[in-house]
Amino acid sequence: MYDHNQTLDLIKKAQSGDEKAKTILIEENAPLVKSVIKKFKNKNLEYDDLYQLGCVGFLKAINNFDFKFNVRFSTYVVPMIIGEIKRFLRDDGMIKVSRSIKTQNQQISRYIQEYQKRYMKKPNLQEISEHFKIEQEDLIFIMDSSKIPVSIYTPYEDEESGLFLIDRFIQNNENDIVFDKLVLKEALNSLDARAKKIVLLRFFRDKTQSEIAQILNISQVQVSRLENKILGIIKQKLNVGEN
Repeated sequence: MYDHNQTLDLIKKAQSGDEKAKTILIEENAPLVKSVIKKFKNKNLEYDDLYQLGCVGFLKAINNFDFKFNVRFSTYVVPMIIGEIKRFLRDDGMIKVSRSIKTQNQQISRYIQEYQKRYMKKPNLQEISEHFKIEQEDLIFIMDSSKIPVSIYTPYEDEESGLFLIDRFIQNNENDIVFDKLVLKEALNSLDARAKKIVLLRFFRDKTQSEIAQILNISQVQVSRLENKILGIIKQKLNVGEN
């Protein structure tokens, strides 16, 4: 077992093109990769495929690891592995949206664009709902169907820059981070018990809206509506701190 300093030395060698160092790092961290991919075992992917994806994320972590991050490599590599698997599930079509939902979403987008050109403002939810004769809860679900989650390790400028979205957060000084945490904690404390549970399941336990709907015994549309309402409340609270 290699200690922290030995691991960093192997990473430096691997980044310089030492394939043997890469192999050693993968072999030494195989248990870590296997523990991370366990959470995806019910995603209709073979174990070997999951492990290969985990290794791809691991190799990306080696190549992109910046020693200025001042974090342990194992802390950095876990979200990279998760991000690689989620990216595959997203891009490979594992997250599916029906053709009818896609069509409705396109029609709604065109209506919003035309409305904005004509009236110089975006239509509100009620106006869109009345135009298409669709309940607002269903409308929210349809409009959200096109949203794609973004990894914090998505390239920030371009692939060659080596910068990721996480770099924007790392640039914040310590006081800003502490203040943001306090404001966020206050916003979360203002939520009711069910809203807190949705936040916990959605953003900390990585549950899908369908899975949350089953847990709470409500429809996916209701979960989507509640999620948007919760995010609106949190955003409003956070904006207060900026004024």
